[in-house]
Amino acid sequence: MSPEPRALESLLAFWTACGVETLLSDAPVDRTVVLARAAPAPPSPSPRPSVAKAPPAALPVAAPDAGGVDAEALAQARQAAAAAADLTALKEAIAAFDGCALKPGARQAVFSRGPPDAPLMIIGEAPGGDEDLQGAPFVGRAGQLLDRMLAAAGLADRAFITNTVFWRPPGNRTPLPAEQALCAPFLERAIALVRPRALLLVGGASAKAMLKTKEGILSLRGRWFEWRSEDGELEIPALPTLHPAFLLRQPAAKRKSWEDLLILTERLDRPHRPG
Repeated sequence: MSPEPRALESLLAFWTACGVETLLSDAPVDRTVVLARAAPAPPSPSPRPSVAKAPPAALPVAAPDAGGVDAEALAQARQAAAAAADLTALKEAIAAFDGCALKPGARQAVFSRGPPDAPLMIIGEAPGGDEDLQGAPFVGRAGQLLDRMLAAAGLADRAFITNTVFWRPPGNRTPLPAEQALCAPFLERAIALVRPRALLLVGGASAKAMLKTKEGILSLRGRWFEWRSEDGELEIPALPTLHPAFLLRQPAAKRKSWEDLLILTERLDRPHRPG
């Protein structure tokens, strides 16, 4: 039998006066009884499992040096680079070097292109698929864009182009710092032989390796830095800029790279004081 409307209204008014504003279920539930019935029994103590003794851990193998670079291979790279009297000999020394782990996965070493007496040296990150196939740096889509930008800035025949590593990383990944460190003696020797007036560091991996910094390329680009050789004998102005592969993905950023090239051209066109 349904309750009379007046009785129902009176009941609702009572619950409203008590502060009840929401109906959670159609029928009232005595929670104290439900909780008492649902309360779990206290867990019985379980026997303590036996713990097997682990075998003694092997002693960690120390890295060749703090940077994870093979010290012997680095010494060989330095010796081979120092022995190269010109760029042709340096290219042969790079091709013969077996200390870099990138070499077995690449078709060939990719060293450089451009005039050997160029006032500008452009240093990218690593060869890609097209570069690995043709044996020259920046010859794919990104390289073609770079060439167009250099031509527009009047730098087409004034740049010697290379990379921080000379073999293509698997899957075109970013070169590792240890890989860059093993190639650094050859790159530094190239700089010493070309003697450029300025360095253009293309991409974050190049700028970080050459300037020994952890700053990102968006923070570094457009700012002049001084690159110093390991022996301290060379000090050359260096300008980081965005990689053309990034510009292909983000065309709106081309304006920033163009600004960098104008800054670079202005510096190269200043009266040069030898020595």
